[in-house]
Order: sequence, then structure tokens, then C-alpha cells
Amino acid sequence: MSKKPRTYRSYRLPASHHSGSSSDEPLYLAVGQLRRPHGVRGEIRMEVFTDFPERLAAGRTVFVGPRRMPLQIRSVRWHNGALLVAFEGYNDREQVGLLRNMLVTIPAEEAPPLPEGEFYYHQILGLRVVTDEGETLGRVTEIMETGANDVFVVRADDGRSEILLPDTDEVVLDIDLAAGVMKVHLLPGLREG
Repeated sequence: MSKKPRTYRSYRLPASHHSGSSSDEPLYLAVGQLRRPHGVRGEIRMEVFTDFPERLAAGRTVFVGPRRMPLQIRSVRWHNGALLVAFEGYNDREQVGLLRNMLVTIPAEEAPPLPEGEFYYHQILGLRVVTDEGETLGRVTEIMETGANDVFVVRADDGRSEILLPDTDEVVLDIDLAAGVMKVHLLPGLREG
């Protein structure tokens, strides 16, 4: 019996959402981070975090910085492997330089729907992790991207221990977003002691 592949799309949560932000506050996902100005016409390099960079098009409104300042994209283009973005109202190098190192976010509800069996990182964070034997291990607190596969950092509810679980079919058996649960099988050596 073959399983559907799991893909964890790489939208990231800004830091304010990692540490218990209010559930009433809308969820924003980071699609990139602005780096340094390019040229003299208000373009700035953006490190891309999303698997859907084509959705960052002229006319799209994104939210920039810790105060989520709404900015409309004036233009976007690829240049030497970097995404160059220009915003309405930022017409020169000095103006756009003020945005250096700020996160570019979108509201979570604007993220495109995914096929069955695929999830966004923000959907995985916070899931309760239980073994196939019914033991509760804790919650997913972080996802580490490695070359071979992602690794889920699972912290015990009491905060005293954490387990690193590779995202492989042998370990991750099921993800039930409705129930908020990830079911796993602990292979020998995954738990200390």
C-alpha cells in the first residue's frame, strides 16, 4: 500500500507567533525577508521563504516589518538568482533601504490551498505528538530543514525534554489537523535513555 507524499510548504511564522501570541490576533506568514537595496530606482533584494514566489506579483499587497505596514508591490523580477521587489511609494535606494532586514508577510488565509497530504509548516507547529502505542510525547515546537528530510522538534509538555523526529514514513505515521495530532512510531535510538 503506497502512501501519499507529505510536503511541508515553507511559509514561516514570524517570531511573534512562535511564543504564545494571542489566538485572537490574525495569523501572518512570512513569505520573505528584505535584504539590501539594488540599484537606484527603489528595488530591494528579497530572500524568498515561500514555495509560491509567483504569487508575489505587481499590485499585490503584502505586510512589512513588525508593525505589518501594508505595502503594494510595484514590480517584481528575478535578477542573478535573487528576487528584486519594488514597492509603491519607495522610489529610490535611500527610501527602500529603510526596509532592510524586515520580514514580508501575508495573512494566513491568503495562502493557496494545498493538495491532500500536504501541509504548511505553520499547520504542523503546535501539533500534539503521540506514539502508535498511545504515549504523548509533547508538541511540535520547531521544524528544522535539513538536506535529507525535515526534523520535527518535539518538546514535552513539562518542558524538561525534547525529541528530534525525522520526517520519514517510518516515523511519521499520520497527521490529523482537525484533531491537532501527529501520530509517530519511535524507532530505536530516537529517545535518549
